[in-house]
Amino acid sequence: MANRFFVSPAPHAHSDYSTSRLMGDVVIALLPALVVSVRVFGWSVLAVTAVSIASCVLLEFLVQKYLVKGPVTVNNLSAVVTGLLLAMNLPANIPLWIVVIGAIVAIGVAKMPFGGLGKNIFNPALAARVFLLIAYPVQMTSFPTPSVEGFTDAYSGATMLGAAKGHLVDFASFDVAGMFTGAIGGSFGEVSALALLLGFAYLLMRRVITWHIPVAVLGTMAVFATIFAGIRFEDPSMHLLFPLFHLLAGGAMLGAIFMATDYVTSPMTTKGMVIYGIGIGAITMCIRLWGAYPEGMSFAILIMNSVVPLINKYVKPKRFGAVK
Repeated sequence: MANRFFVSPAPHAHSDYSTSRLMGDVVIALLPALVVSVRVFGWSVLAVTAVSIASCVLLEFLVQKYLVKGPVTVNNLSAVVTGLLLAMNLPANIPLWIVVIGAIVAIGVAKMPFGGLGKNIFNPALAARVFLLIAYPVQMTSFPTPSVEGFTDAYSGATMLGAAKGHLVDFASFDVAGMFTGAIGGSFGEVSALALLLGFAYLLMRRVITWHIPVAVLGTMAVFATIFAGIRFEDPSMHLLFPLFHLLAGGAMLGAIFMATDYVTSPMTTKGMVIYGIGIGAITMCIRLWGAYPEGMSFAILIMNSVVPLINKYVKPKRFGAVK
């Protein structure tokens, strides 16, 4: 029998996981939310998504071919994922030229100048979203009316978080079932918590991500909101409704499951992931409750992205063979 053992230098880890396979799974996991978005907001969702993905892929191709002059790697689907996530962080009725600008920021500013996939410090899609929010606040905060026939009009400050921030409605009036299934205003990727949770289950099943970051983010938000509700509200029912509202509203699910878990910009160790997730959840709630913006998930993730190198430096796995 032939000897099947080989002696060779490191690395020795092998698997059938590839970048294109992982990115493809992320795209599949986002499809339920995309389908719900089309049903709620109409066909313009597909227009925004197509322009965002095409712009990201084209720009990355041009940068790699004519500026970097290295191997073209757009076939690994990372630019597709960036474009899809950017689109899902935008209103369904946003002008398409703004989508193109967002793609330029995501690929041309937040990703390729750092060396491309695996070297960027900040999540490209979120960096682009925050830039657009600051540069075009009116367009980024005017959302279409949810409708099964597709949207026909737009209104400003329409999200659940925006209404709560401005004290325009009472928390008791929020439709929790609608927030869970997809009947609310906002960026079209965040309208259905159920669709995002289905994507989360798929990513866990495929072992693309682990549960640590999403659970740490959402768990911290829930604890934070429960403590705040216990201090602010005398009605015992609000002690449950208030945390549930913050978990379902805005970009909590989309950010915790699909944005914070980005391989490149999140910690490498399990302990580091938990610390990272707790930081995102706490910063998000601080911005939501006391900040100027009704939503804080994007800012929280970008802030914690900048802390990841420190987390990786000081939170390391035990060396093989070490006693303690």
